[in-house]
Amino acid sequence: MQFTASFAALATLVASVLAVPVQRDDAPARLIVMLKDGADKNAVLGDVGLVTVADVDEWSIVNAFVVDNTEANKAALSAHADVLKVEEDGVASIWTTQTNAPWGLGRVSSSEIVTGSVSDLTFNFTYDETAAGTGVDVYVVDTGIRTTHVALEGRATWGTTFGGYANQDGNGHGTHCAGTIGSGPYGISKNVSLIAVKVLSDGGSGAWTDVISGINYVAEQAAITGKPSIISMSLGGSAIATVDAAVEAAVASGVHVVVAAGNSNADAANFSPARAPSAITVCATTIADARASYSNYGTIVDICAPGSNVISSYGTSDTATASLSGTSMATPHVAGLVAYLISLFGNDTPANIADLLKSYADVDALSGLPTGTPNLLAHIPALA
Repeated sequence: MQFTASFAALATLVASVLAVPVQRDDAPARLIVMLKDGADKNAVLGDVGLVTVADVDEWSIVNAFVVDNTEANKAALSAHADVLKVEEDGVASIWTTQTNAPWGLGRVSSSEIVTGSVSDLTFNFTYDETAAGTGVDVYVVDTGIRTTHVALEGRATWGTTFGGYANQDGNGHGTHCAGTIGSGPYGISKNVSLIAVKVLSDGGSGAWTDVISGINYVAEQAAITGKPSIISMSLGGSAIATVDAAVEAAVASGVHVVVAAGNSNADAANFSPARAPSAITVCATTIADARASYSNYGTIVDICAPGSNVISSYGTSDTATASLSGTSMATPHVAGLVAYLISLFGNDTPANIADLLKSYADVDALSGLPTGTPNLLAHIPALA
């Protein structure tokens, strides 16, 4: 069944906040220790006479553990034959700039550039109402979701929280992303189930260890439910191997992972989790079909999607909206589209779904992409 939604004008929240990736300055004093395949964690700990940090969850998705960050611990563990890598815990941050000029989902369902003002909110979005993410779980690994927001239509639930934060989205970023994935007025997949996994503070940043715990949680839940499951991560920071390994393990288990390329106008290969090879890494575009000036780029990017001046649900009330810009906003467009494709064609391996996603993309529609960045713009399949 075809369904066309036309968006009317809505109030927007106007502010100016830029969260940039930082490494270590505000992170807990911890070391992430990644072991070689088959190595025994307890044996390694016993060899060096250490215990793990008590407030970090055990991980099944990656063979790693966390200890206090001291020079002695770093030296002892780095010298152990079974240790693959010792990294300082760092900070993952959301990448978002709030603005006052929204635009809708029109470009995703159009075969050519859309015209008009980004503030119109009059774009049409045509989609298959019987599919639209039905039977698919999308885990928003972020600042949380305001699950009571009216735009989410009762399809959002709280999964879990890592980092000791309150079970709320006191930032709004996660609620905005959830709205683009699957809300009624603003979402790609309007029947999808949205699950909050809070790993970032209400200030918009959090420890990498909590991000890993969030990925681990989703992989375990997906195995329990047996439902097609997607991780949407509109966050990032400096490159860290353990985070990338967690993403790779989640994908290997059958979870589809969609991540932001980042907002540093730099090669995404230098950031995590953007550089994880098996993730779907998303760059951001403008209404003019150009790469957004802030968007990261490079060969690690898989696809681009609308990211500048995107209006969606927000966390300050059950009816709040905000206009935000960033690869954070591009990512949920693609996460929602992955859910849409799964509900329309059936689930498959993450690699095959990624290929399907790219097969429907608009090719060579974008300007301003550095050499090597795929010129692919996310697009919904045309309806018969």
